[in-house]
Order: sequence, then C-alpha cells, then structure tokens
Amino acid sequence: MKIKKIFKQIRNNYVIEQVKKINIPDFEADKTIRYHIVFSGRVQHVGFRLEIEQLALRMKLTGWIRNLENGNVEMEIQGMKNKIDFLLDFMNSLKRIKINKMDKDIKALLNQEQEFRIL
Repeated sequence: MKIKKIFKQIRNNYVIEQVKKINIPDFEADKTIRYHIVFSGRVQHVGFRLEIEQLALRMKLTGWIRNLENGNVEMEIQGMKNKIDFLLDFMNSLKRIKINKMDKDIKALLNQEQEFRIL
C-alpha cells in the first residue's frame, strides 16, 4: 500500500471517530430548507467532505458534497435549518479546516432525496 493511501486512511479513521464523539444537541422542530453552498479556503485534502458527510448522516440531513477543480468544495444540503446551522458552525470551529468564504443560496427542496453522499 502506498504511503499516501496509508495516511489518507489514518486521516479518514480519525475523522470518523471524531464525528462519533460530537455531542449533537436535541433540536426543536424547525423549517426544512435546502442550501447550495460553495466553500473556499483549506477545504480539500483535510477530510472536509468526509466530516460533513458523517455529521450530516448522524443528523439525518440529506444532500451531496464534491470537490471542485479550483480547490473549492460544493455542497447541497437539506434538512431542518437549525441542524444545518449547527453543522456549518461546527465545521467553522475545526482547526485543520479553514473556511475563508462560504457562498450560500437557498434552493428548492428535493422530497425524494434519502441520504447524504460524497460525489
């Protein structure tokens, strides 16, 4: 196994274990919303997509996330607004990730979507 692949697996295991430890509060019912977000900063090669995916799955949010060729990360996320706000605040608090800019637009809800995934 190549050394780069080994380090990536170690990082991924670390991210997954860290997400399991997050104390997710009980959320009151809130409006359901869908955002399209483009993140710029140190958001690739740091476990950003995996961390969002794992946290979104724990919080029962739906959508997708993918890397862009320009170094940004694009996401659509759907669920209760207070849960999405919690997820975004949490991601902004991480030291290994540096979100310099977050362009966020409201999108139409997708009722048939069942899960959150990395594209």
